[in-house]
Amino acid sequence: MTITLAILFVTIALFISGRLRSDLVALLMLISLVLFGILTPTEALSGFSNPIVIMMIGLFIVGGGIFRTGLANVISRKILNLAGDNQTKLFILIMLITGVIGGFVSNTGTVAMMMPIVISLAIAAKLSPSRFLMPLAFASTLGAMLTLIGTPANLVIDGALRDAGFDGLRFFSFLPIGLITMTIGIAVLLPLSKLLDKTESESDIQKSKSLKDLANEYQLYQNLVRVRAVRGSTLIGQMMRDLELPKKYNLNVLELRRRSAGLNPLLRTVEQKQVGPDTIVLENDVLYLSGSFKQIRNFITETKSYMLDESKDDAQPTFGGKNRFDEIGIVELVVLFDSQLIGQPVKACGFRENRKVNILGIHRKKDYIVQDVGNEKIQAGDILLAQGKWSDIANLKHKTSEWVVIGEPQVEASKVTFDEKAPIAATIMLAMVAMLAFNIVPPVIAVLLAAMGMILTKCFRNVEEAYKTINWEVVVLIGAMLPMSIAFEKTGITEVIAETLVGNLGSYGPLALLAGIYIATSILTMFISNTATAVLFAPIAVRSALELGVSPYPFLFAVCVAASMCFASPFSTPPNALVMSAGRYSFMDYVKVGLPLQLIFALVMIFVLPLLWSF
Repeated sequence: MTITLAILFVTIALFISGRLRSDLVALLMLISLVLFGILTPTEALSGFSNPIVIMMIGLFIVGGGIFRTGLANVISRKILNLAGDNQTKLFILIMLITGVIGGFVSNTGTVAMMMPIVISLAIAAKLSPSRFLMPLAFASTLGAMLTLIGTPANLVIDGALRDAGFDGLRFFSFLPIGLITMTIGIAVLLPLSKLLDKTESESDIQKSKSLKDLANEYQLYQNLVRVRAVRGSTLIGQMMRDLELPKKYNLNVLELRRRSAGLNPLLRTVEQKQVGPDTIVLENDVLYLSGSFKQIRNFITETKSYMLDESKDDAQPTFGGKNRFDEIGIVELVVLFDSQLIGQPVKACGFRENRKVNILGIHRKKDYIVQDVGNEKIQAGDILLAQGKWSDIANLKHKTSEWVVIGEPQVEASKVTFDEKAPIAATIMLAMVAMLAFNIVPPVIAVLLAAMGMILTKCFRNVEEAYKTINWEVVVLIGAMLPMSIAFEKTGITEVIAETLVGNLGSYGPLALLAGIYIATSILTMFISNTATAVLFAPIAVRSALELGVSPYPFLFAVCVAASMCFASPFSTPPNALVMSAGRYSFMDYVKVGLPLQLIFALVMIFVLPLLWSF
């Protein structure tokens, strides 16, 4: 027992110091428990096979799919429209929506679904996501008190009552508690959340230049026209080099879009392709041409092709296509002052041949050059707008001293959303919510089905991209902390707690005992999972009530609420851990915001619970 407590206290001290990553601290704790013979290797590793940990992995993938398909942006814009410019209203909306969802879906699942939406929401509103992410996690826990299925701890006390021969709880038995917790939570977190505002995150958001902003800056789509190679067109079957578009028409081909042969409606039907000299034009291919409308019109007439964009009289047509950067991206390059490119025309620099990218425009001092770019001679300090596949753009950063790439191409590629997949992602998300709410299949299976659905329907570029959405630090943290409850049981710590509570507080009446159980549960759940804490204390609460000859209902609700309302630690509940990395929180951030909230709930609930369920 002494060794287990010593390991626990050292672990807490390391968490608070922040000198080591939280997952490494948890692993060190786990290894120590094995080395001292407290846990067997099988017991120590049991946390990583726990359904909660597997669910978290799946939920990260589901959340990533919501982000990558742009669904998070769609939902966040609707919430932002409701809130307007009022930050207080925005905060309350996030709390309420998350709380209501948390009443019907696991709080872990709720946070995983809402987290990408809230991050997109904060970025759109030019606010720091850290201000909202911890309250988001707390709101999912507060809302879990609204229904019987909100959290496993609720089901634990329902089972304890039935096992003791009492009537079980109804679906909305928790509703009065849920309404109280939501009200108190919003009132307290509204001012406290300002302590979480990471100003550096906000400034980074404001300084970033999106791909859409970059395209607008160079006016890429003002001189862009879509031309289709319809049946009978002389374009069909020809290689791009034979068409000599730059030489004959002074036109540039930004990209080609082609319908894929697959008939599966869930898969992408239009491919985005970069055009090279050997690219062969097929029937119904759409070329995105940049240049003067006069030359484009001559090209259309001579090749018997069809213009998709509308034009009034002889004016430049209005581009009606959709900007896509999922396969092909753009990036800026600054030409260095000792570069060998200086003085050479763009078309002679070998960007297309050697680097597989096109130069679409030049930013020179205050001017933007987008017409006849190929014949323009490069000057020192020019900023070149390059276009190509994301992998080729990433290679521009390597093996050259001729230019400097502005920004991080791989980061920008990860921000691109597959908007056409948003309805599919929404369907998968709603199906997962339904399976969780109505218990159609076990929760872990529902989440894994949703994760597989996101991957198989191409909501990610590839499987590797889906794996990258998993926050392994959080997964390892929770998996390593879960076996602590086994150590508590094996060393007799839980039994000592039970005997101490009944022996010392029972003589002072039921209210004192309820307060003791609530406080002990609240303290323990800071170090082990809330579900494990509820499992340990539920039988203690029932036995204590029966020994005093009073109703066990208020005692069991005290266990449930105290186990769930733990906010002062990042690893006491999965939602707390889920937002830790994304919000860039330290252990002390949870103490600053979560501890006052936890103390307020303890004070309120100790006196409110006997009013709702009498002794």
